[in-house]
Amino acid sequence: MKINEDESEVSAGYSGKKETNGVKILQGDPKKAIIKLSIPMIVAMSVQTIYSLIDTYWVSGLGADALAAMGFVFPFFFISMALSNGIGIGGGSAISRMIGARDKAGADNVAVHTIIVIILLSIAFTVPFYLFAPQLFALAGAGKATGLAVAYARAIFLGSIIIFFSNVANAILRSEGDSKRAMKAMILGGVLNVILDPIFIYTLNMGIAGAAWATVLSIGVSCVMMANWLFFKKDTYVAFNFKDFRFEKSIIKEIFSVALPASAQQLSMSLSMIFMNYIIVLVSSTDGVAVYATGWRIATIATSPLLGMATAVISVCGAAIGAHDYIKAKAALSYSTRVGFLIECVAGAFIFAFAMPIASIFTQSEGGTHITDDLAHFLRVMCTFYPMLALGLFSSSFFQGAGKGLNSLIATLLRTIVFTPLFAALLAFTFNMGQVGAWWGLVIGNGIGSLLMYIWAEYFLKALLKTKYITKTDGASS
Repeated sequence: MKINEDESEVSAGYSGKKETNGVKILQGDPKKAIIKLSIPMIVAMSVQTIYSLIDTYWVSGLGADALAAMGFVFPFFFISMALSNGIGIGGGSAISRMIGARDKAGADNVAVHTIIVIILLSIAFTVPFYLFAPQLFALAGAGKATGLAVAYARAIFLGSIIIFFSNVANAILRSEGDSKRAMKAMILGGVLNVILDPIFIYTLNMGIAGAAWATVLSIGVSCVMMANWLFFKKDTYVAFNFKDFRFEKSIIKEIFSVALPASAQQLSMSLSMIFMNYIIVLVSSTDGVAVYATGWRIATIATSPLLGMATAVISVCGAAIGAHDYIKAKAALSYSTRVGFLIECVAGAFIFAFAMPIASIFTQSEGGTHITDDLAHFLRVMCTFYPMLALGLFSSSFFQGAGKGLNSLIATLLRTIVFTPLFAALLAFTFNMGQVGAWWGLVIGNGIGSLLMYIWAEYFLKALLKTKYITKTDGASS
């Protein structure tokens, strides 16, 4: 097997002979570190948006009810992603720490525990959601779109084990620095989804269910590729021995101590979407949900640079906090926030200028053209949301890097569960602005929450800097 330069340096790092390039970047200039670590992650996050974007584009040809059905399913799909991503983050974090401690057996044990946990969790998720899908979407207010929502959701629910494994396998690969192969698997899935969507939806006449099966099959092929690397080819650092597996409470605690806050943060986004769907149905109709679901998927493209940069903020700020270099941590947070804010201002201006053509692409069918104007309006309103998100997202990442996951969780819950539904309901009902009020409530709620989160992060950093100054002063006096 050919070993590339990065892998050879990592191997050398385990024996203590040589630092990895990644460590050198983290210990260097924080501005350069943010840029160098962000670029590959931005590419990865952008590829992830392909799944939802391609589904939306092809499903739009089935009409507004199909788009609305996707809108009702999306929060539950997001739940599966939140749970699996959380376990992946928890397991990957523990594996990385074991690798850092040169505990190969410990890393292997954590990896096996992570896979077993995700299999059990996917079964627990699939069974109830699949069986009670009709009742679930009827209660969610899907109305005439209930049948389509059930058809789409049941395929997604049956594929939960594939979705869960994909996220965890990706996290395990990244935890040992093998991000290149993780990206290869993601790109393969995205390309397959592009090819399979129109075939399943239109050629095979499977309708909206075809979009779901195309997504599941595409992710499934990525899973086969990663499973081959992890379990059969066995050329990864971690190894899997399921034969002698026994649950160890200490490892489960290690995984979930990180996984639960991470999952809770992502789940809060899903709950926020459910609340928004309910508010929109009350003041508008399922057409309003179609506008919201489609517009939000477009928003994921505009904000993908922020999501990529956020992973870099965690690493750079974490390394700085660990070294007690709080000035460097502050520089990393401030620089990433400025860059992210400017990037999203450009993205917002572009979408604002081309809102109508973009909306037309996703409402091209005869049954969807009547929501084109509403979608264009939503896209223009959301342009003010993108720049403000940089403040909240990077501040949350800073807290995670600093080991203050609870701070990050509290701030995120305030933004997604409290402020967003509160202002959406206030403007939609109290000020009688209807669905437009819900759009502006989404923007205002997120904006206020993001600003408060940024102020909290700055206050936290100021306290750290003050503590370090006092410590230095006391040391000099003594």
